[in-house]
Amino acid sequence: MIGENAFYDDLGVPTVINAASTKTRISGSLIRPEAVEAMNQAAESFVRVSDLQAAASGLISEVTGAEAGYVANGAAACLTLGTAAAIAGEDFGAMSRLPDTTGVPDEVIMPNTHRNGYDHAIRAAGANIVTVGNNDSRLGTGSKSTELWEIEDAIGEETAAISYMEKPYTTPPLPDVVKVAHEHDVPIIVDAAAELPPAENLSKFIDHGADMVAFSGGKAIRGPQTSGILAGKQEYIRSAALQHLDMHVAEEVWNPPTEIFGEDPVPGVPRQGIGRPLKAGKEEIAGLIRALELFVDEDQDARMAEWNGFADLIYDGLTGITGVELDRREGGKLMAAPEVLVELDPDETGIDAVELVANLRNENPRIFVGSDDLMENAFGINTICLSEEESQYIVDRLRHYLT
Repeated sequence: MIGENAFYDDLGVPTVINAASTKTRISGSLIRPEAVEAMNQAAESFVRVSDLQAAASGLISEVTGAEAGYVANGAAACLTLGTAAAIAGEDFGAMSRLPDTTGVPDEVIMPNTHRNGYDHAIRAAGANIVTVGNNDSRLGTGSKSTELWEIEDAIGEETAAISYMEKPYTTPPLPDVVKVAHEHDVPIIVDAAAELPPAENLSKFIDHGADMVAFSGGKAIRGPQTSGILAGKQEYIRSAALQHLDMHVAEEVWNPPTEIFGEDPVPGVPRQGIGRPLKAGKEEIAGLIRALELFVDEDQDARMAEWNGFADLIYDGLTGITGVELDRREGGKLMAAPEVLVELDPDETGIDAVELVANLRNENPRIFVGSDDLMENAFGINTICLSEEESQYIVDRLRHYLT
């Protein structure tokens, strides 16, 4: 029966049919079985975590083109680590004081339209976000929300980094921001948590010159939900590791792996850093490694064809219902997978979008659809996390309410 899971059933926890995409609040995506197997194997032995991080770094470097890489417990954790690295560098005193940034530059410049709830991860490291630009592009006058000169004008002695949220609609273009930043020796941190697929995006931002890029490991990569990737320049990955790893170790016997720390000697052993609560266990790192290997080898065209097939099934299944307008949104633009937008006329359907979506969420199994357009009496059905059986089930449940 659809939605059945003995473990959750025993706990009395309803499962979810996920038509809302890889949202953390409904547990991201489904981890690959091969990643689960890797995690189980990893659980059978002890390992020095820095050695495992070094192995992950090698793979991350290979697939992104970055100098090094690191694994923490989510993309938000990687943003915190990246910010801490930009602020503290190799200053052990600064590392020990974060999030207190007294005496060190702590400003992170961010275009206004890049601000979002996840910038709390940047502020958690002690950063003071300096917002530039506005939202003038919404006025329809041709004005841009943020001009390049506004970013350059905000750079000063207290600037630690520039934060950039990668979306197709964000401006100025990343290569232009990188050019300005590097002219002033300021690093760029890119939030690309949900910018996969396509797999080419793993290297796109590094190719554009970004100093650090954060990806989620628990979305399209389908690794453990509590995993994230920080890819970037060796100096920042080195600092992130120094602020993340367990540092209860005698300096005389500490031999950090060069894959993460480089060939230059580390000037001592720092105190436990701000990144310590962001740790990933050996099982999560192993699962992320295996999932990332499979993701880059995956046939992206075949996956997109599968998602398109589910979108066709949903679109055709809802066509012809009185009071319902459908719009097919293709994947690869603002979303990874295709989506069907369902717009209701409550006078004809007898139910508005808010009530319908609430009813779906209260079912067992719960059905989650995209809710960005609820106030316009519309909702989205995204196919990235669906199966054919689930797609048909959603059609049946919607027809139950709408016909």
